[in-house]
Amino acid sequence: MLSKKAQYALYALRYLSMKKDKKPVLIKEIVEAEQLPQKFLEAILVDLKNAGIVNSKKGKNGGYYLIKEPKEINFADIIRIFDGAIALLPCATYKYYEKCTKCDQDEDCGLRNVVKEIRDKTVQVLKSLTLQDVIDRDKTGRFK
Repeated sequence: MLSKKAQYALYALRYLSMKKDKKPVLIKEIVEAEQLPQKFLEAILVDLKNAGIVNSKKGKNGGYYLIKEPKEINFADIIRIFDGAIALLPCATYKYYEKCTKCDQDEDCGLRNVVKEIRDKTVQVLKSLTLQDVIDRDKTGRFK
């Protein structure tokens, strides 16, 4: 299950992607449009900025804007930013690997090998789905 942070990040990114003029958007506008808590969203946008997905501009006409195209923002990246590892076990993760305390040789463990396969297939799907897919599949009419 996605954490609230990852979920709210996707809502904010979706909203920013709607802004076809690419002008910076005030946090307050995103908060009102997506009904998100402002302080929480501020922290999320800082994390997205640190990850190189959005940028901000200060002063008059300032705010946040996408620096990546929606088709370049995949679900695996967002989940890793906010929720960490995608694998079900620490010994089967890619970016957050931790040696198993139960096994001498990770490669020989059947449980790890199955969980690693689940991770690989999950990551493959998450990397193939992007913010652009969210926009393309939306039927509310907000993104047309």
